[in-house]
Amino acid sequence: MSDNQRLKVVLAWHMHQPQYQDLLSGEFRLPWTYLHATKDYVDMAAHLEAVPQARAVVNFAPILLEQFAEYSAQIERFQRDGTLIQDPLLAALASPSMPAGPASRTMLVSACRRSHDQRMIERFPPYLQICELAARVDEQPFNIAYLNDEFLIDLLVWYHLAWIGETVRRSDPRVRRLMDRERGYSLSDRHELLGLIGGLIASIVPRYRALAERGQVELSVTPYAHPILPLILDFASAREAMPETTLPPAMYPGGLDRARWHIRRGVEVFEKYFGFRPAGCWPAEGSVCQTSLSLFAEAGVEWVATGQGVLSHSLHAAGHAPHAMKEAWLYRPYRTSGGPACFFRDDDLSDRIGFRYATWHTDDAVADFVHALEQSAGCCQDHPDRVVSIVLDGENAWEHYPENGYYFLSALYRKLADHPRLELTTFHDALATSPTQDLTHLVAGSWVHGNFSTWIGDPQKNHGWELLVEAKQAFDGAAIAADARALAEKQLAICEGSDWFWWFGDYNPAATVSDFDALYRLHLANLYRILGIAVPATLTRAFAHGHGTPAHGGTMRPGSASN
Repeated sequence: MSDNQRLKVVLAWHMHQPQYQDLLSGEFRLPWTYLHATKDYVDMAAHLEAVPQARAVVNFAPILLEQFAEYSAQIERFQRDGTLIQDPLLAALASPSMPAGPASRTMLVSACRRSHDQRMIERFPPYLQICELAARVDEQPFNIAYLNDEFLIDLLVWYHLAWIGETVRRSDPRVRRLMDRERGYSLSDRHELLGLIGGLIASIVPRYRALAERGQVELSVTPYAHPILPLILDFASAREAMPETTLPPAMYPGGLDRARWHIRRGVEVFEKYFGFRPAGCWPAEGSVCQTSLSLFAEAGVEWVATGQGVLSHSLHAAGHAPHAMKEAWLYRPYRTSGGPACFFRDDDLSDRIGFRYATWHTDDAVADFVHALEQSAGCCQDHPDRVVSIVLDGENAWEHYPENGYYFLSALYRKLADHPRLELTTFHDALATSPTQDLTHLVAGSWVHGNFSTWIGDPQKNHGWELLVEAKQAFDGAAIAADARALAEKQLAICEGSDWFWWFGDYNPAATVSDFDALYRLHLANLYRILGIAVPATLTRAFAHGHGTPAHGGTMRPGSASN
């Protein structure tokens, strides 16, 4: 079978975390950026490096790239002159002694148990034993007084060992040596682990840049702080797919300028770290609308990717019911008037990897996935312009897989790279042989249900927007110096990020909602402080409360698209 008869397949991975750093104090309030760096981002690069014939698209949120740089700089400064690392867990790893106060020690114990129960705690007997003892502290807080420094050090080390990528665990002798020791870790051991963590974080951008330079990976970008641009532009865009939804009472002021700012700044940050302008963009959560597409085109973006539900809603709105066979309508790029090319993810195939295969045997999961693609290849054998888009989170799913997805990803890349009827490609290259189909109108939406219900409409989410509207009005009315203005603009952008609104809502896990509620209010309060305005009393009180439970014993993974 010739190459032009093979079904083109794009595997696209999106890497992002919101801003966890307090811009005024410099402290990182949550550790997820560096933990996903050492576990997931390095593994995702290593799996591609191990199969040079495989190809993929990898998307980075600019605010994540900046956090990599900040962590690398802080660890390097500590190693050079002992400057304190402004992340509580890494600072504890570097310190000769553990925190003395009961509140700090309790925080450390609680934080170091936030790992997937089955895949990351039960897998390592020494870590499991320590966590079982630590659980008694949660049951009876006064027990913290009986935990000595040695216990806390062992817990801290094993927490970080569990969050090391599987490809690193199998190749770096330092990891094996520390795991074999099991307990009784010295300060030298901890500094060796800290050096390993710093090296892994520092390696991420160069490794992906090298993959891009040899044409194996196409790198793309998201607007700077991962905002839902259609909502920033106009809350009413939510009603295109949800006519009856309840919206905040006031629209977001100056949304058009803010949307342009996020796009422009996102491209600038990407270019700073990778050395070239990206051709494509995965808008935050695949959120698009007619106006945002025009803004992307204005910025020179060649392609964007979004969700299947957006296309389905758009075709219905145009009076064209989608064909029963998705190969007939989903597997092609589209273009609205004056906009970039739009690719629409296959929700089923993407969600099989993101939410379903974690509990399957690797052979069965890969066989099932490849079989589904082979069936599509058969349907498309007379249409060589067809391309299937598989787009998903590149970080949170893997803690639910055995060995961080090591066997699954290794087998998947090998099978797809060698398959005679399937061709792994990138969105940029797919456009060379897949002409775009006209789309008369695009209904605003995201990858989740094809709408914005995950970010607006719920009372808690709407209240979050109301607080942001008030802060933006204060920003617009403030007269501040140019240097403070730049910091205020960045702080405002952080507040405009999507993740805060994702986690607001009673159905989400209580601990995670509490974390994100507190961090969102901190970022808003910092904006007022930068503007020289008194912080409103409303920001001193939590407004979001969750009562859900984490999915499958995990930590940070959002619920599935069916929630």
